[in-house]
Amino acid sequence: MPLKLRAPVAAATLLLALTCLPGAAAAEEQTTQVKVVTSMGDFVIEVRPERAPLTAANFLRYVKEGFYTNTLIHRVVPNFVIQGGGHDATTMNLKPTHENIVNEAGNGLQNKRGAVGLARTPAPHSGNAEFYIDLVDNPDLDPVPTRWGYAVFGRVVQGMDVIDKIGETPTGAVGPFKQDAPLKPIVIQSITVVAPTAAGPAAQPVTPAEPQKILSPK
Repeated sequence: MPLKLRAPVAAATLLLALTCLPGAAAAEEQTTQVKVVTSMGDFVIEVRPERAPLTAANFLRYVKEGFYTNTLIHRVVPNFVIQGGGHDATTMNLKPTHENIVNEAGNGLQNKRGAVGLARTPAPHSGNAEFYIDLVDNPDLDPVPTRWGYAVFGRVVQGMDVIDKIGETPTGAVGPFKQDAPLKPIVIQSITVVAPTAAGPAAQPVTPAEPQKILSPK
């Protein structure tokens, strides 16, 4: 368990003063939404930076850079998840990504139906660009004291019917994907911010690591 450091009194007083300023509460309540346009329809994700600040900032950085344009939803597992955002739709290769980020699972957001989380390899801190959406409640993806979970950073607030339609698409082996890939490519045409958010720092892409996969609890 991480150590909890006691903040100096002066810092605590300043923080209290800032939160009491007019508009501070409204700023805390403000959420960011992004519109995802795919070849099978559109949906909207509400991002939750107050619960998953690192993961939300990471996702929004990729959104603002246009990273997700022309990427695939490359994995569909009925009654589990859909996953995408990492493979180029033309070549099916992984796109170069920024550095991996710290796993923020255990932030109070659960893997409920419609939740949006960060995909990763079995290594707990290996998430970067790929994301998944829960088709059903998946409590086995939440953390427990004996293992890391998968970090949820948002939820689908519009277009869950599109998600369900994607979740029913026929799948199999396609190109580099040995299983669970849509037989007809599902392309993320764009992801754009539809509500204001603070701009994140620019960073240079690095070479992609191994493909990411949400491990089925079964």
